Amino acid sequence: MIRVAAVGDIHMGLESQGVLRPAFETLHDCADLLLLAGDLTRHGTPEEARVVAQEVRDLPVPVVAVLGNHDHHDEQPEKVAALLEDAGVRVLEGEGTIVECGGTRVGVAGTKGFGGGFVGRSAGEFGEPLMKEFVRYSRRCADGLRTALEGLERQGCGTRVALTHFSPVADTLAGEPPEIYPFLGSYLLAEAIDTAGADLSVHGHAHAGTEHGMTAGGVRVRNVAQPVIRRAFNVYHLHTD
Repeated sequence: MIRVAAVGDIHMGLESQGVLRPAFETLHDCADLLLLAGDLTRHGTPEEARVVAQEVRDLPVPVVAVLGNHDHHDEQPEKVAALLEDAGVRVLEGEGTIVECGGTRVGVAGTKGFGGGFVGRSAGEFGEPLMKEFVRYSRRCADGLRTALEGLERQGCGTRVALTHFSPVADTLAGEPPEIYPFLGSYLLAEAIDTAGADLSVHGHAHAGTEHGMTAGGVRVRNVAQPVIRRAFNVYHLHTD
């Protein structure tokens, strides 16, 4: 059994150093890896990224992350990612990585994802160039996730996790105003997950949402935004053969 710790939307600022570190240092007792589901900073500044990097540096388990919309706000996501990677975090965008957990190879595929909405109430690739680019960007994120999951399967990873910031399903948005669902996720992410296959999907972004959901294909979805789980992280169990 693989124990996956996950949290998103920790929104760390310059005064946040040490807030989560004591809890993270207990991970070796309860988890095999830690997933960070984006919005790790408040405004995406390098200074805030350094705070996050210190919080997760030299943890007793591997750490894999995606960035969120807040991490893009200062328009330096590459620098944010580089600072996290310098601290040993594997930051994914349309990529996959393999983590060794007690002799089992676990594949994690990640993308920030984007909005657009869900089946029956989604944006279409039609009209003005800006609208078409909005939907195309969502599609590119989803395609990157699907390709990464498929690549992990080809590498022999029987256990795979999809890590995103935006939600793949409407289930985990329950509690948010329905009017903003199109800005919280996209059904394209769920299609990618169901097409390629995964054992678990983890996301953040929806602070007033619900923890538990499922794709149409039966993949468990968990909203791990910290305002939802109300703790430093939650742990989910994956059964392996």
